[in-house]
Amino acid sequence: MTNTSSSAYDKLDTSVAHSARLWNYLLGGKDNFVADREAAEQVLAFMPELVQSARFNRQFLGRAVRYLADEVGIRQFLDIGTGLPTADNTHEVAQRAAPDSRIVYVDNDPMVLAHARALLTSSPQGATDYIDADIRDIARIITEARRTLNFDQPIAIMLLGILNFVVDDAEAARIVHQLLDAVPAGSHLVISHPTREVNPEAVDQAVRMWNEAGSAPMTIRSPRQIADLFAGLQLVDPGLVTCSRWRPNGNDTTPASEYCAVARKNN
Repeated sequence: MTNTSSSAYDKLDTSVAHSARLWNYLLGGKDNFVADREAAEQVLAFMPELVQSARFNRQFLGRAVRYLADEVGIRQFLDIGTGLPTADNTHEVAQRAAPDSRIVYVDNDPMVLAHARALLTSSPQGATDYIDADIRDIARIITEARRTLNFDQPIAIMLLGILNFVVDDAEAARIVHQLLDAVPAGSHLVISHPTREVNPEAVDQAVRMWNEAGSAPMTIRSPRQIADLFAGLQLVDPGLVTCSRWRPNGNDTTPASEYCAVARKNN
């Protein structure tokens, strides 16, 4: 397991809004700073549904992990772009369904690193680990993930709300392909990504504001562009949909700007 200490805070720039901390604020967390809260409130002033979108995205994570652990029998999860710990993290959902599940988290935010101990709790039968790495460094991620995960057995690759920070389409596709090339048939890819489908003008304004003041530039992709990231895979029903409508199980199905899908690698 990765060791963390107060030194992880040394790299923090609390004067600039960061996506992980802003998302934490939207989800009702306390691990955020004035810049994060101000950035969130500026967006919420014209896009109040952003709170709902954040929660729908989090609920999708829970439903997707439960589906993979319960119905598919996946026992390994590689969660890249983890974000700050909150309720029902990937390992908690997975190990609730299957205590022997093994989870590796990946993020490069120093505040997430400082809170990584909350992500490293595990059932006695399973395991968790944390890798401090950028999503673009796939070779390193795979090498370090091998300490915990068996790449000869199916793995669920979780990319929730992270590929939008890879603004180049070719680079985003390269990242996905490299990850899929490293895992065997029976593995699954899980993606959530913001779109312009629900409230295009507000989304465009939010992205402009973020790119002027946030810590890392982001982009919006159309459902077609997101679907292209699943090329060669078998989409799980209901396919690519707004997060609230992926197997909602009686939950609120109000359309959200976040779209998502789960797909299987067959060969």
